Amino acid sequence: MTMRNTCRDDFPALRREIDGQPISYLDNGATTLKPRSVIQAVTDYYETNGANIHRGKHRLSEEASDAYEASRTVIARHISAAANEVVLLRNTSEALNLVAGGLGLDPDASIVGCLDAHHSQMLPWRRVGRLDLTRVDSHGRLDRDHFRELLRGRPKVVALTHCSNVTGVIHPVADLIAEVRAACDATIVLDAAQSLPHQRINVRELDVDFMAFSMHKMLGPTGVGCLFGRSELLAELRPLSVGGGMVDWVDLDGSVDRRIPFKFETGTPAIASIIGSAAAIRYLEALDGPQTHQHAQDLCAALVDGALARPRVNLIGPPDQTDRIALATLRLESAVPAGEVARLLSDSYGYMVRSGHMCAQPLVTELAGGETLRVSAYLYNEVSEIEGFYQALDELLSWMAPVAVAARR
Repeated sequence: MTMRNTCRDDFPALRREIDGQPISYLDNGATTLKPRSVIQAVTDYYETNGANIHRGKHRLSEEASDAYEASRTVIARHISAAANEVVLLRNTSEALNLVAGGLGLDPDASIVGCLDAHHSQMLPWRRVGRLDLTRVDSHGRLDRDHFRELLRGRPKVVALTHCSNVTGVIHPVADLIAEVRAACDATIVLDAAQSLPHQRINVRELDVDFMAFSMHKMLGPTGVGCLFGRSELLAELRPLSVGGGMVDWVDLDGSVDRRIPFKFETGTPAIASIIGSAAAIRYLEALDGPQTHQHAQDLCAALVDGALARPRVNLIGPPDQTDRIALATLRLESAVPAGEVARLLSDSYGYMVRSGHMCAQPLVTELAGGETLRVSAYLYNEVSEIEGFYQALDELLSWMAPVAVAARR
């Protein structure tokens, strides 16, 4: 049996059928499915423990606390960080809001971002300072000359997106960070939510100040967002929220925050999900090798080539497989509603894909002019699934396009 088939067998959700039709899950840019080892790790916590962490001295609490902190260490090692440099939160959005709100920026502080940023890497910075977005070309690749021009304004923060969730483009962030370091003394904040599921990142080698990502996009449970921060920068960052768990002492006159990373982790966390996240990291690391990387390239080629071969769809993003993940966003033939196509692909053919503006509306509006259809594959998908998706899309467009045109008239 091949590695891919063995991998597929690890994901119980892939056995589902809808009206007798096997499902094909191609919405991995939003959330990935969970392997059995992750599900088992979550179940084991609830079946054998279930206690809170860092709250008591009894056996169950101490066991849960040890498992929780061991999971933090697994996540930290995956990105070559120290355990105290990883803050465990709810999602990437919360992590980026923590940095934006905690830096204490002046309202007129200059911030450089990118047009292809997810709303979560755009809206928090717009709230706390003056955000200028780096342009992209017609394929979604960064306009490096415009980026350098914006750096000449000596921004306080540079908010980078490693990989676009619309175009699938992986930006050359190592080069971008080097340019920032040479041009100004900005704090560099990286959104790695779309890139880390597909490649390892060494935060030391990358020389990034903060990096945010979500475990649910890399086989882990929902409800876990991670923020890496250099220890000296985390120590100066102001917590986003306050309450139980993040203080060492409280009296009538004030309080004393705990050391990093605990001063940012208020209240009871998603204990089971974080333990499950460590299982997800172990699963990914076990599969990390040439065969997996080649499979990802094959999936990417099938997505790009399939789009380019069809006159009724336009690919939003580069017409090649260089520096991109296995994700394709499609602009459908005029007047064909992407949301209705997504529903029919699901209910009639079993293909689960995403429609809409992908939480990156400024970019989608500029490159596509309206709602789009996104197909995103992951390690448990097959090339044959992508081929089947395009065949189903052809059938739908063959009758939906004439109807849509007639209705518009």
